[in-house]
Amino acid sequence: MSETLSINKILIANRGEIAVRVIRACRDLGIPNVAVYSDADRAALHVRFADEAVHIGPPPVRESYLDIDRIIAAAKKTGADAIHPGYGLLSEREAFAQACADAGIVFIGPPPAAIRTMGDKQAAREAVKKYGVPVVPGTEPGMHDEDIITYAAKHIGFPLIVKAAAGGGGKGMRAVYSLDDLPAALATARREAESAFGDGRVYVEKLLVGARHIEFQILADMHGNTIHLGERECSIQRRHQKLVEEAPSPFMDDELRKRMGDMAIAAAQSVGYVNAGTIECLVDKDRNYYFLEMNTRLQVEHPVTELVTGVDLVKEQIRIARGRRMGPTESVLDPKGWAIECRINAEDPYNGFIPSVGKINTLITPTGPGVRVDHGVYSGYEITPYYDSMIAKLICFGETRSEAMLRMRRALNEYTIMGVKHNIPFHINLLNSFSFIAGQFDTKFVEERFSMTTYESDPSEEEIEHAAIAATLVAHRNQQLAAQVVAPAKRDASNWKWFTRYERMHR
Repeated sequence: MSETLSINKILIANRGEIAVRVIRACRDLGIPNVAVYSDADRAALHVRFADEAVHIGPPPVRESYLDIDRIIAAAKKTGADAIHPGYGLLSEREAFAQACADAGIVFIGPPPAAIRTMGDKQAAREAVKKYGVPVVPGTEPGMHDEDIITYAAKHIGFPLIVKAAAGGGGKGMRAVYSLDDLPAALATARREAESAFGDGRVYVEKLLVGARHIEFQILADMHGNTIHLGERECSIQRRHQKLVEEAPSPFMDDELRKRMGDMAIAAAQSVGYVNAGTIECLVDKDRNYYFLEMNTRLQVEHPVTELVTGVDLVKEQIRIARGRRMGPTESVLDPKGWAIECRINAEDPYNGFIPSVGKINTLITPTGPGVRVDHGVYSGYEITPYYDSMIAKLICFGETRSEAMLRMRRALNEYTIMGVKHNIPFHINLLNSFSFIAGQFDTKFVEERFSMTTYESDPSEEEIEHAAIAATLVAHRNQQLAAQVVAPAKRDASNWKWFTRYERMHR
């Protein structure tokens, strides 16, 4: 039985939209909060919103947001007795969780031992394998020498993916399609991993072609209760960075959700996990699933789970860290409604997604029923080159996937950002694509089959059926469509309008 702890003030060891998100949860619970900031973030929104703010150094993250000593000192200076790490930065550092414990500060996250095991991707694979959890074939722990990895790669077979042993978020990952390309990929991944996580260890595993990226949200408290809150579909990616997430997944059925949910719980229990975490998997076309890794923190895409379950994950994190039983009592096998999240980034989708910096001159965010915007910017805010390019997360909810998609299209068209380039046009085009409307995509869809400047090729019959249903907001699953529909080479309207016209013609 766990002892109930008192948390009187929370320091948020992060920045941007997630810092604002945690501050709001603290306010909802009536808990005073403290922000930390670098020179570049002196005028940031999370600094303005917080009850207190402490300067922790210059813009580079290694000298500010990744400096454990400075953050612990800021907590002691302000009397904060708990720290929420957000996501990224120090959120998956065992050393940070241990430093909090050593200083008598509550770390709002898993215990250091769980971070150590699951934070090392190879160690995590070995831990869950003991419980019968399937994993993608790859190199074993300790195999970090280039010659050994090269030897193992020949036996695993190409294509492969090089991955950082520590951290996540797409950093330190490179796809490799031939033996000749492996040395350069290893070197690049090591440099990126060292820069992002302070740990240059890498490993390789088989690259599954045509797979979907599906993850399960885990909650576990100190009273022995572990549940999952359903899955999230995260297959819309570019260079291993997620762009769009939704819950539930259009690919899942009840039987697969039950099997994968049970696996996710078993994986979390294998390391005595406590607090919020995510089990990430790849699922192939035949519905075989494989454990990828566990993120021992809150995910960027957590809002879609919140909208379909009604569970405030940040408040649950704080509740669990206090030693209390978590609010939800059983796993979610029947999500209510549908939620989609688009990551709004400062980058140019017409020019290779090159990051954009500068001042946001005009910012008009969408509102209305079923629309949520999590952001940390405002009109006049300066986008700097020091940090991640994400401006905001736009999340839309609907009773069905069709309604959520149409609401997202409306919200994206209302969203106005001037002064920097952004990827809203990419999201609008994606929402208009046949494949996305039909739910027919995988992790390589954006890179290999999506274009910002041209329409997709003629859709398959299955895609036509699904897209027509989505576009008209009517569940005509039993309606017989024509055997073949050939779209004109040039259209005067979007795919949605085109399908609406087609639907009307065949009623």
